[in-house]
Amino acid sequence: MPLLSDLHFDNRFARLGDTFSTRVSPEPLSNPRLVVSSASALALLDLDADEAQSELFTELFAGHKIWSTAEPRAMVYSGHQFGAYNPKLGDGRGLLLGEVVNQAGEHWDLHLKGAGSTPYSRMGDGRAVLRSSIREFLASEALHALGIPTSRALCVTLGDNPVYREREERAAMLLRLSPSHIRFGHFEYFYYTRQHDALRQLLDFTLSSCYPECLGDPQPELAMYRQVLQRTAEMIAWWQAYGFCHGVMNTDNMSILGITFDFGPYAFMDAFDIHHVCNHSDHEGRYAFHRQPAIAQWNLACLAQALTPFIEVDTLKAEIATFMPAFEQHYLHLMRRRLGWQGAEEGDSALIEQLLQLMQDSGSDFNLSLRLLAEGDTAARDHFIDRDAFDRWQQQHQQRQGSSETRQAALQANPVYVLRNYLAQNAIAAAEQGDFSEVRALHELLATPFSTQPNYADYAAAPPDWGRRLEISCSS
Repeated sequence: MPLLSDLHFDNRFARLGDTFSTRVSPEPLSNPRLVVSSASALALLDLDADEAQSELFTELFAGHKIWSTAEPRAMVYSGHQFGAYNPKLGDGRGLLLGEVVNQAGEHWDLHLKGAGSTPYSRMGDGRAVLRSSIREFLASEALHALGIPTSRALCVTLGDNPVYREREERAAMLLRLSPSHIRFGHFEYFYYTRQHDALRQLLDFTLSSCYPECLGDPQPELAMYRQVLQRTAEMIAWWQAYGFCHGVMNTDNMSILGITFDFGPYAFMDAFDIHHVCNHSDHEGRYAFHRQPAIAQWNLACLAQALTPFIEVDTLKAEIATFMPAFEQHYLHLMRRRLGWQGAEEGDSALIEQLLQLMQDSGSDFNLSLRLLAEGDTAARDHFIDRDAFDRWQQQHQQRQGSSETRQAALQANPVYVLRNYLAQNAIAAAEQGDFSEVRALHELLATPFSTQPNYADYAAAPPDWGRRLEISCSS
C-alpha cells in the first residue's frame, strides 16, 4: 500500500493548458488541525486510514505542502444561475490539485475547496467556512452510503484564519474526490465565448477521459450526451426517491458524470412536502423539491445548446425528450424497492402518488414512514391523520408486496438514519467550539445507514420542533 507522499499523479486536465485553467497555489490555513476524514475515501487512493493521523496529511490538505508532481489549477467555466446566464464563473475558492491514479488504474481528481483567492473569485476571499465544509463532507459520504451517485469527500481541516460571512467564522478546507470536475458550465463557457476550437478540445478530452466507451460509436458526441442524460436522470430519481433536495441546481453545479456535486444548502426532507425549498435564497422556489426533475431536464437542454456545433439540433431535441421517461422508470424502480413490491404493475405510479399525498396531508416524516412500512411496523399508521384512507392504501400495498426475500431487501433500501439538518447543525455547533467528536460520530453512523445501531435511537427519530424545516444559506 503506497504512502501519502508517494501518490502517483497524472494531471491530464492541467495539460490542456491555460485556456482551460490557471495555475494557482493554495493559501495555507494557520494552525491547521484535522476535523474529520473518511477511511473509505482514502481507500480510493489506496491509502490506509492511519495516514490521516500524520502531520503530513494535515499539512497537505491545509495548503502548507504540496506534492512535487501535483499541479494545482483553478478551472474556468460559466453557467446558468437561477435561470440567468453568468458569463464567467470558475473555481473561485477551489483548486484542482491534480489527478491521482490508483493501483486499479482509476483517475481521481483531488479538489481542495476553500484554498484561497483565484482569478475567478469575483471579489471574494476564496475561503470556505467550517460549517459549509462539514456539511459537504457529511453529505458526500452519507449519499455514497445510501447508494446515491455522488462526489466523495476525503477530509476537512480547520484553521484560525478569520472569515467574514453573516458573522465572523473560521476558515476550513475540504478535499473532494471525483473522477472528473468537468461541469455543464465548462461547455457553456467555450460555446458562448465562441471558442469552438477549445470547445472541440474539451469535448475530445471528456470523451477520452470520462466516456471512452463512446469513442467507437459512429456519433461519439451524441453517444456521450445520451449517457450524460441517462446518468442524470438516474441521479435525480435517487434524489426524489430519498427526499434529497440539492438547493442550487445551477448548470455550473451539474457534473458531466451525472453525480451529485457542489453541495450547498441541501436537505433531506423531514416532514414530506413536495413543494419544499431548502435554500433560503431561493425566493421563487425555482429549485423546490418537486421541480428538480424538470430543472435537470432544463439544464441538460443548456448543455445540448453548447453542443450544437457538433450535434444536430433536432437530434438533441429528440434526446432531451427521453429524459422524463428515463427518470420515471428509475424512480418507479427505486420506490418499488423501498416499498418491497414484487415486479411492476400499471397502477404502481398512482399508488405511490396516493401514499405521497397522504404524507403531504399529514406532514408525515418521509424516510421514517417508509422505514416503518418496510419493517411492517403498525406504528406507520400513527404517522397519518386520515387513518381510514391510510388503511385503504395499505390494503393495496400489501397486495403488491412480494416474497419474504423482497420484503427483506426493502429493509436494505430504507435507511434507519439519514443526514437530517438538525443533526448536521448539532455537529457543526460542537465543532465550532472545538469539539469534533459529534462530526466524527455522525459520519461513522451514516456510513451504515440501513442497520440499527446501539445508543443511536434518537438519531433515527423525527426531528425536535426546533429542528424542523431549517433553511440553509448559500454562503461559504
